[in-house]
Amino acid sequence: MRAGFTVITGASSGIGAALAEQLAREGHRLALIGRNGERLASVAAACRAAGADCTPHVVDIRDRTVLQDVLASIEAEGPIDLFISNAGILDGRRQGQAVEDGDAAHRVLDTNLLSSIAAVHMVLPGMRERRRGRLLLIASLAAFAPLPDAPAYSAAKAGLLSYGVALREALRDEGIRVCVACPGYVTSGMSAQHLGHRPGEIPAAAAAVRILKALERDRAISGFPFPLYWSSRLSLLVPAAIRRLGMRGLRFHVGG
Repeated sequence: MRAGFTVITGASSGIGAALAEQLAREGHRLALIGRNGERLASVAAACRAAGADCTPHVVDIRDRTVLQDVLASIEAEGPIDLFISNAGILDGRRQGQAVEDGDAAHRVLDTNLLSSIAAVHMVLPGMRERRRGRLLLIASLAAFAPLPDAPAYSAAKAGLLSYGVALREALRDEGIRVCVACPGYVTSGMSAQHLGHRPGEIPAAAAAVRILKALERDRAISGFPFPLYWSSRLSLLVPAAIRRLGMRGLRFHVGG
């Protein structure tokens, strides 16, 4: 039997890079997808140094024709056993704006939600034929507590969460497991664009360990840090005035 692949999108930095390096240490055969070729090559080199068979692929996941070709080439070499949909961008209200502009909203929704779902459906046929496989979708606590300074980001993550939970039930009898991770603030190049308070922020490597532990336990939804996770989940159940008061200290704008 051919050795299977773990495929990670958005692997050139942040959580994606940390997941790649952790899985490399665990002996996974990796195919890494990212937009930044230089950073992606560096992550791939670190994975190889940890003993992993690792191949980088420079792709913008919004280019679905190229992405389909890349994923098909990976499947031709070996089955995709684990697909981690991590690629995403942060955009929202810029300094001096009351709300994000339409172009930013479209870009975020296309990258974080529509292209992520398209990628899942590129790997699903092989998994369904084999009746085995795992899908890990990286959402955010913003899926539960929408951020007024990043409405499209919040909507995309909420959509990805709902999609993943629904897909888990749809595929439960086909041997395919689906997990959705909802991390809070994680130190990364993307989070550096978030100009505001980031309570409970943790390093990307620590986030990767928590996410993979939840994956191994086959949790439908995982979120952290614990206090922020549960306060986020409960936020839409409280009166708007209380929710607004609680979110006041989390206002931000996007830089870069």
